[in-house]
Amino acid sequence: MIRPRPPLWLSLPSRFAGLRPVSALVLLLLGLALLLSAWMRPVDEDGVRGAGQADLGLYGAVVDGLRRGDDYYGVVATEFRAAGYPLRPFTVVRLPTLSVVQAALPDSVSVVLLVLIAAAAGLAWTRRIGEWFDRGPPRITALFLLAGGMVAFVQPSLAQFHELWAGLLVAWSLAIRREGRWIEAVALALCAMLIRETAALYAIVMLGAALVERQRREALAWGAILLLFVAILSLHARAIAMVAGPLDATAAAWGGWHGPALFASGMARSTALTLLPWWLGAPLAMLALVGWAAAPGPLGARTAAVLGAFALMIAVFARTDSFHWVLVVAPAYLVGMAFLPDALRDLVRTLLDRRRVRVQRITR
Repeated sequence: MIRPRPPLWLSLPSRFAGLRPVSALVLLLLGLALLLSAWMRPVDEDGVRGAGQADLGLYGAVVDGLRRGDDYYGVVATEFRAAGYPLRPFTVVRLPTLSVVQAALPDSVSVVLLVLIAAAAGLAWTRRIGEWFDRGPPRITALFLLAGGMVAFVQPSLAQFHELWAGLLVAWSLAIRREGRWIEAVALALCAMLIRETAALYAIVMLGAALVERQRREALAWGAILLLFVAILSLHARAIAMVAGPLDATAAAWGGWHGPALFASGMARSTALTLLPWWLGAPLAMLALVGWAAAPGPLGARTAAVLGAFALMIAVFARTDSFHWVLVVAPAYLVGMAFLPDALRDLVRTLLDRRRVRVQRITR
């Protein structure tokens, strides 16, 4: 292991500093493989965007039905059948949390609440970015990338998109969690899971991280909200079974096996990278994941683990119309590119190091 050199952009060495040559080579090859996989375009762009707009209209109609005094599951059954949407399995229907809250509030209040949560998450990440980058240009670059990842989360027209709310809550939770201070982070994660079920993967990763770090009380808290979530989800499944009939359609099974390209392409569409052509935006999105792998400190390790878990889930299970799963981890995702200068310098320096230890015996 070679001695780490002073960081380029970071205020402390990256996770790749001081690696052994074999480890550096493996990481470099893995990064190149991920970068090349981003060009294996598995997505029909028009179909994907159409699916997202259809979900917005569908849950907008559900909120309107709730405001008329109808029951959530009855409205869901009516609207889903009218739109030709499947009602089975129960996972195709969102938990009623967000729709019930939005039905109780004017649309303007719902939008303001979304913006306030986005501001809180952005402020929390601004503070954490300042811990990594203590100089002006690197910090400004990282903040610019943070803003690029949050552009979709402050659009009023998307306020009924469940992944937006869950993504902001997950980002807020991840940024405010510190050693010895995790109650608020756990509470926000529970809110995210009750809005979008895929946020449960975030809690699972955080539970694993707490166990690895031997944070027993924190691990118990993450485990408790996961058990509570399972109980609520079972009640949700029972409610869907009561309104779904034998003639209702069944959604296609998970297991798309579209590979990492679906994650990279979805992330490129969900952030400011959508302004770039696909062949450039998708590889840049994948590079951000590589950059996060080098982020130092406990927050860097947990963020990399969360992003890696979502990338794996989407690569294996998501269908082409499920690209919006990436929104659950999109807000701070692009910040990973700010870690690339130090990450690449440390990897290349390790591989090119040719220092040898010479042993000289002196005989008197």
